[in-house]
Amino acid sequence: MPAAAKPVYALIGSDAFLQLQKLREIVGQMPADVQRVDVEGERAEPAEVLDELRSYAMFGGAKLVVVRDADEFVARFRQPLEDYTAAPSDSGTLVLRLASLPKAQRIYKAIDKLGGIEVCDPPKDLARWAADRARSVHKFTLAPDAARLLVDLLGDDLGRIDNELAKLAIDAEGAGGSRGVAVTSEQVASATVFQREQEMWDLGNALAAGDVHEALRRWRHMIQLDPSAEFRAITWLGMWLEDVSAVIHGAQGKVAWKYKERLPQLIKTSKDLGPAGYRLALDLLAELDHQSKTGVGDAASNVERFILQVGVGT
Repeated sequence: MPAAAKPVYALIGSDAFLQLQKLREIVGQMPADVQRVDVEGERAEPAEVLDELRSYAMFGGAKLVVVRDADEFVARFRQPLEDYTAAPSDSGTLVLRLASLPKAQRIYKAIDKLGGIEVCDPPKDLARWAADRARSVHKFTLAPDAARLLVDLLGDDLGRIDNELAKLAIDAEGAGGSRGVAVTSEQVASATVFQREQEMWDLGNALAAGDVHEALRRWRHMIQLDPSAEFRAITWLGMWLEDVSAVIHGAQGKVAWKYKERLPQLIKTSKDLGPAGYRLALDLLAELDHQSKTGVGDAASNVERFILQVGVGT
């Protein structure tokens, strides 16, 4: 049996991949019918957040309220949050996603007392992290020089590193080296870095524009070229929605470095999807993630169903 979720969490750090990974773990500790509510910390009011936590879920189960970019929210409303943390709801879980939170502050100490502090900063030794994750999660051995090369190519973006590890795992298994011969730096160098992630961005652009046929065509083409895509689609789509959310809420500067000349397309995509379309996509992605973890349906088919449902809602 998984451990029960804590009433309040603070996911503290600069890495979105680690925050999303920890958030998935928290969701996995909650009932299957948990009702999730996401709010933007820069615009949220304490009454909005705390009333959601104290109200019961519409269809039973539990409530999960996630406050993104919560640094300003915590700074402005520290006292109400400290009061809530002292007597939290027994039917809701609050997750604060923060870039930083000083240990000396009372709110930090209060959340820490509940066991809800989670540090989400990239590790100092990224090559070791890549090698450890290759072995523990993707079930293959990555040679030390290959791990260093992978980090040199991708930088400190753990999401991209993990995506490439998943692809290398499929390649290694196909070559008979999943748990035997280590993947070499030559294999890393020859891998198609970023290609699948860019294809997923293009899929998202088509979906936001309401072109379901094109989104499905791109997804089926990706699966044909790279069967491992079905196992990484949730991570890709989650990162894409994070970027869409940043633009919708006026924080496009946070993702400009990543998209560069593709930024105008992301802005158009975000406008086409809009806040309502974004919320729908986020809810459907959470459902897709749950289905994948519980073995409901085929992974690739579940992604197609996600595309169709989002397409109908846009």
